Amino acid sequence: MRTRRGRALAPAQAIVLGFGLTLVIGTALLLLPLSTAPGSRTTVVDALFTATSAVSVTGLVVVDTGSHWSGFGLAVILLLIQLGGLGIMVVATLVGIALARRLSMRARMATVVETKTAVAPNVRRIVGGIFVTSISIEAVVALILFIRILTGYGYGVGEAAWFSVFHAVSAFNNAGFALQADSMMGFASDGWLLLPMCAAIIIGGIGFPVLRELRREIRHPLHWSMNTRIVLAATAALLALGTIAVTVMEWSNPATLGSADPGTRILGGFFHAVQTRTAGFNSVDIGAMHDETWLVTDILMFIGGGPAGTAGGIKVTTFAVLFFILWTELRGGTAVNIFGKRLARGVHRQAISVVLLAIAAIVVVTLAILAMTDLDLDQVLFEVVSAFGTVGLSTGITSDLPEPARVLIVMLMFMGRLGPLTLGTALALKERRAAYELPKERPAIG
Repeated sequence: MRTRRGRALAPAQAIVLGFGLTLVIGTALLLLPLSTAPGSRTTVVDALFTATSAVSVTGLVVVDTGSHWSGFGLAVILLLIQLGGLGIMVVATLVGIALARRLSMRARMATVVETKTAVAPNVRRIVGGIFVTSISIEAVVALILFIRILTGYGYGVGEAAWFSVFHAVSAFNNAGFALQADSMMGFASDGWLLLPMCAAIIIGGIGFPVLRELRREIRHPLHWSMNTRIVLAATAALLALGTIAVTVMEWSNPATLGSADPGTRILGGFFHAVQTRTAGFNSVDIGAMHDETWLVTDILMFIGGGPAGTAGGIKVTTFAVLFFILWTELRGGTAVNIFGKRLARGVHRQAISVVLLAIAAIVVVTLAILAMTDLDLDQVLFEVVSAFGTVGLSTGITSDLPEPARVLIVMLMFMGRLGPLTLGTALALKERRAAYELPKERPAIG
């Protein structure tokens, strides 16, 4: 892809442009009268917000998904979720393989950047594996949901099939879009339905590089890369800690888990902890949760899931790298070692850059929305972190935001899906290499 001046776009720029074009097309499709249910009206901002939420696999909504959109509109949303979850460059590569049966080096490099893969020549096999993995997992989860909905809730065959496919795709892609106005609250005690969705969310949030390595080396843990070990360990730890924290904090809250039996309370705590990995479904009323539960949720949403998957946030690898940097400093070490391997120093700067850019974006948007509205800080912060982490959980204020605030949320969802570092790299005109280095000096820290 080239600019008007004939200069080829960098891979990161191509990714941003690809997502941007998909967003524009999705918005245009949702603005069609065919996309809206009879009696409803879609504004440009509503269409833009919904398209961004779908492409960024966030799940925040300003209109009720099941009642506002027609069957065609829901199909558009589902397609945008699938495109956003797979990755625009992955989809473009699939199309290029199908049509031209060959890929340019620039297309290969753009796909490598998006999939966080180090080897460009294997792009064809990698992309094919991502596609097959996604469709296979979605099909299995859809079948389980179909059987449960058909036999347990009296749905017709067609209605059960649509429910199952929509929620399976939404779950694996960590999108959080639901056909019910109350999301999964009507199924809060049904582990046969909620747990398969949790499995799809966790698998999608782990990231394709980890899934690919596990498929090859599942029986040889000693051969696992540092990335795979970090993602699996951090995912397990955060799910366990999140489940315990949410369950304990909401155990006696009659508006959320307090009125349910113990088994349903534990299921609800686990389901919510899984959703904070950037999925966005809810089986309890988020707006009725305690403030301390909101804060724990904010932290988990900010961290997110694994890189190069369907999850958002700063990613568990970034969080783990910062943790080990801190641990090394506290111990007086000189090199950061993780699982028996030394961390490359360039990764230190990348992790710090991602976190600082993320915090800056969240603070700026939070301040801006607070200035526009009379909403409380904890509600606005929850909404903003949810948008950046492409989670989709909400305390219920999304539809009450003024249009300028919604546009800010749109920008944050777009940034959160692509990643602060990728977006910043794409916006830079060119890499600047210094012709000289200045002398070193150490300022006082702390």
